[in-house]
Amino acid sequence: MTIPIISRYTHWLHTRWPAGKVETLPVVKEDGTTNVPGLWVVGDLAGVPLLKFSADTGAKVVGRIVGSRGTGRATQPIADTPLDLVIIGAGVAGVSAAIEARKHGLRYKLLESAERFSTIVNFPKAKPIYTYPADMKPAGDLHFRDQVHPKETLLADLNEQADGIEIEQARVTHVTRSGGVLNVMLAEGQTPIKARNVIVAIGRSGNYRMLNVEGEHLDKVSNRLHDPKDFAGQQTLVVGGGDSALESAIALADAGASVTLSYRRPEFSRPKPDNIERLTELQNAGKIRVELASAVKKINADSVTIADKTGKSHDLPNDAVFAMIGREAPLDFFRKSNVRIHGERTWAWWITLIAFLAFSVWMYHWKKGGVVITGLESIDYYLDIGKRWSDDLRWFPFNFADWLGTLGGAWGNPANLLGTLKISLGQPGFYYTLAYCACVVGFGIDRVRRKPTPYIKKQTTVLALIQCVPLFVLPYIFLPWIGHLGAFDAGVGKWFADEFFPAVTYDHGREYWRAFGFVLAWPLFIWNVFTEQPMWGWLIVSVVQTFVLIPIAIYFFGKGVYCGWICSCGALAETLGDRHRTKMPHGPFWNRFNMVGQVFLAFALVLLGLRILAW
Repeated sequence: MTIPIISRYTHWLHTRWPAGKVETLPVVKEDGTTNVPGLWVVGDLAGVPLLKFSADTGAKVVGRIVGSRGTGRATQPIADTPLDLVIIGAGVAGVSAAIEARKHGLRYKLLESAERFSTIVNFPKAKPIYTYPADMKPAGDLHFRDQVHPKETLLADLNEQADGIEIEQARVTHVTRSGGVLNVMLAEGQTPIKARNVIVAIGRSGNYRMLNVEGEHLDKVSNRLHDPKDFAGQQTLVVGGGDSALESAIALADAGASVTLSYRRPEFSRPKPDNIERLTELQNAGKIRVELASAVKKINADSVTIADKTGKSHDLPNDAVFAMIGREAPLDFFRKSNVRIHGERTWAWWITLIAFLAFSVWMYHWKKGGVVITGLESIDYYLDIGKRWSDDLRWFPFNFADWLGTLGGAWGNPANLLGTLKISLGQPGFYYTLAYCACVVGFGIDRVRRKPTPYIKKQTTVLALIQCVPLFVLPYIFLPWIGHLGAFDAGVGKWFADEFFPAVTYDHGREYWRAFGFVLAWPLFIWNVFTEQPMWGWLIVSVVQTFVLIPIAIYFFGKGVYCGWICSCGALAETLGDRHRTKMPHGPFWNRFNMVGQVFLAFALVLLGLRILAW
């Protein structure tokens, strides 16, 4: 009984979500820029494989280039003067950029190693091509007149619009930058082309992905389908789960071939709805056999071996195999061009990581109570804020607070707001929390500027307010101030303070930092529960928070309601972390590794049990 409950819990918590590996691609910002100044990436490699989006990115990048250099037609070329722009790749994105460059009078070159619109040229004959989204009009002058085009019609239309755009046949190996100018390096020792800007629009022009099975190199195995009619009456296997695979299977079935579609995952997630709908129709009609969660194990001269979702293998008669699993991105080109690649770790990255971890360890100990030099000979971690030695040289922030005390006046009177602030300025936690607030507010503003949606604005504002008011102003300024004014000296105020903020002989006279517990629930904030003797006020608050309020909020608003809208850790993740989400590792292993948090939760429960026994 226990195992199914745990399994359902982990499934609900995290493991039901997709855990596929993220494809390794160059790091490209939303505006097309890379870490190499003047080197832009558009189209498929920028994460926009749809034709309209590709055309849109190409035209918009040229618009940004024109805006940065001013408007007006280019001057007459001078010998050895760099071009305004070199465009690498004459696909939809590259041609769209070239049309825009010509319109603005830029001195440019369009380089292509194959032919114009080569990806579309290599589509199967009569393949229907969908130009989604239907209501979108791309920037620039390259347009798509209908929602669905036969391949030949679309190609003729695009070529007509690209009339007059000259293409220079060349194979580019990489791009270098020197003296503020980009050098487009060509194969076979040709003279490099100098340019102020380079747009890379080469798409997934790398090597085809391999099945890595025996028999893959047989002549009957192909990565392209040119004319489906050539395979009428034949036994065919299509491998893959994207649009190319589904469209190939559909075209083969319509041409009279017997088709089996093998996909390694249990369901389709990427193809266009129209393709899935048409595939389902042909499957129901018995013209396509779909094997999900399957894998090709071996390719023979007249058959293929496939393992189904149970791992059991079976042989199918076969005349042709189409491995439609895509291409690898041309990463060598970008590595040689010094463009950063997602997920690749350089020595500088590792040094930065180690330095940051060391800084975090130091800061953790520092904020526990500061650092002092005892007898000017050794460094000790100041664990007891109430302890003082007359011969110690106290480091920041203690020395700063002591200096403020010498000013006298309001700074010397705790009942005055400045006097309260002076005491708080002597606590390392004050600065740590202030830095936390600054990060949430500063990076929150950056997040809203980049993503000014109503949801982002509201969520970021709520996170910033909770971090700054109940998690900073309340424990470090407001509660100490009213405490010095006598609010907790008698009556209900004293009872409340005795229950939640025990008296001490140092700093503000009470542990006002425990006010974090009003927002940070147990076990995120353990100090109000794991105490030497039960603090019944905090125990009641913690039980209500963790076992009543948060479950109710999750029931009505989902699992992210606390972490995404209240928790200070979530606040930092949603603001500072928003620019760095792509840096986290992905894949089935890491998806399960995230469950390590449940181990710490179990450990906290064990500690709670031991603490109760100790009471």
